[in-house]
Amino acid sequence: MKGLMAAALAALAVICAPARAQTPAHGQYQNFRVAIYVVVGTTRRLADRAEFDREFDRVWRQVHFDKVYLEPYRDHQFATDEEVAAVKSYFEARGIEVDGGVTLAAGQTGGQFNTFDYENQSDMAECRRAIELAARHFDHIILDDFFFYNTKSEADIVARGDRSWTQYRLARMRQVAHECVLDPARRVNPHARVIIKYPNWYEHFQGSGFDLEQEPRMFDGIYTGTETRDPYVTDQLLQQYESYEIIRYFDNIRPDGGNGGGWVDTYSTQYVDRYAEQLWDTLFAKAPEITLFNWVPMADEHAVQPGAREAWASRPTSFNWNDMVRSYRSAGPGDPGPGWGRAAGYSLEQVDRVLGALGHPIGVMSYKPYHSSGEDFLQNYLGNVGIPIEMTPTYPADAPVVLLTQQAAADPQIIVRIDRSLRDGHNVVITSGLLRALQGRGFDRIAEIDVTENSAAIDRYLDGYGAGNGTSLNTVGAHDPAVLFPELHFYTNDAWPVLRGVAGAKGFPVMLMNRYGRGVLYVLNIPENVSDLYNLPRPLLTRIRQLVSGDFPVRLDAPPLVSIFAYDNGTFVVQSFRDALAEVKVAVLGEGLTLTNVASSQAVAADPPVSHPANWRSVPEPARTTFTIHLEPHSFAAFRYGR
Repeated sequence: MKGLMAAALAALAVICAPARAQTPAHGQYQNFRVAIYVVVGTTRRLADRAEFDREFDRVWRQVHFDKVYLEPYRDHQFATDEEVAAVKSYFEARGIEVDGGVTLAAGQTGGQFNTFDYENQSDMAECRRAIELAARHFDHIILDDFFFYNTKSEADIVARGDRSWTQYRLARMRQVAHECVLDPARRVNPHARVIIKYPNWYEHFQGSGFDLEQEPRMFDGIYTGTETRDPYVTDQLLQQYESYEIIRYFDNIRPDGGNGGGWVDTYSTQYVDRYAEQLWDTLFAKAPEITLFNWVPMADEHAVQPGAREAWASRPTSFNWNDMVRSYRSAGPGDPGPGWGRAAGYSLEQVDRVLGALGHPIGVMSYKPYHSSGEDFLQNYLGNVGIPIEMTPTYPADAPVVLLTQQAAADPQIIVRIDRSLRDGHNVVITSGLLRALQGRGFDRIAEIDVTENSAAIDRYLDGYGAGNGTSLNTVGAHDPAVLFPELHFYTNDAWPVLRGVAGAKGFPVMLMNRYGRGVLYVLNIPENVSDLYNLPRPLLTRIRQLVSGDFPVRLDAPPLVSIFAYDNGTFVVQSFRDALAEVKVAVLGEGLTLTNVASSQAVAADPPVSHPANWRSVPEPARTTFTIHLEPHSFAAFRYGR
């Protein structure tokens, strides 16, 4: 009887609520939709109409949005049917679309997240109850990114048996997805569509039961956590490029358009520009929707603080603090000033001006098999030094260049795939981490190269191979810091160290080349501390970019912490995560090309052509047109090239 009464109340709320307002085809923005997530505590508070009106006014004056995800459950806290129905009707009366959200989490212990114990029948019942509550009110429900499994109770240990925790949790969560989420939702509401949102720590998903191989097709859609927050202090140390790259990876997991968007929060940002960068990079990856987590900071009655941005505060950066403040619409006397909501709104307005000109993202194809791990998040570090990456869960057999990190060792057929790519005339770039993982697995049938147990601190770098001195790749007029590299062993005249490091009287390969079939195998030596990629001299990074990207249409010559996002319609975005002005050179494939700034329509003059005298070491390269760009700190610029 109680369930029937709740269902009747929900139905009555739908009948009495105004029809969903018709919004423009593109919503509040031209190139994406914006949603705000409302956590259950806020849902309950907003059921007070006066509180709702006050907070809605504060948010709407700062950031326009198309939708909210309204949450009726998280951390053992339930909203009532009446509260959910009321708040849903309030938003719909304002012309805002309302979908549901559920967080299947069990709170925290000392800051450590607790999940449900999916061998505990009480937890399973609570999970089903939460989903049924959401399904009574919403046809579309998104799961916040806690639908994983980290308990190790006695029941879990017994159920695991002889399996690893990864094997057990992956199998169990596939069952739980049906038993506790999908089946209950559809029993209550046959029209229910459930979307699973995945967090940002994709490298380790399988260890906690997150399944990127089967779950994305079990659920009606997926969603992407693009929070990278602070890259130097917070626990995960996620690099800025991941806010772009993870969308691209998940798009390739659901190439049917099933990746609904990206999700950014306000946490652990040392300066406000870092928040803006996460929003921009999510959208540069062509996410169709972005969710702001959550309503509380958007409605906060306190002004947002600029944070530690003194080094570039006076510069005309993409997130221009003074412009943001001027753009704020005050409510009158006593108004606290712009908050996180205006920081979001201003950032979204900035990026919306250029997104429409950008085509479909492209990058150097990098294969990360399902349930693989190794050289954690390396693609994001490479993206941060200017190599455009397109990560995929399936081997890109037709790609002219394939970049393989240690993750690829999870594929038992990886050596066969490398062999085929090379013999088909493609180039394959493998990292020293993958080389180490493939030792003893037959890789020596392709190239007899090994990673030794030794390492060396390198601070001198040379270009070229064979007899002669080589060309210095160090920074002119500066002392480059020493970087620790593993030692690669190879046979002279079989493999060639095209990029070399020198320590004392001994050379160490930084990049090896081995011709095989009609293709070229490269081995890229990754520093023992991957973040030392940022300490490599600019000339060395430029040569690494050249060798890794091959004939990619655009290529950077830039200091580290400058990224490029490229598209298939002759456009690209260059973005700096640096604290100071950066001089960046962009080499575009083809002679006599023009370059135009998308936002300003101003032409960028081409650099004078530079001739490089041919010698017996040279590898012929197609002609390129080079342009010099000066990029403000923590800023982006979009360009179009052509004739």
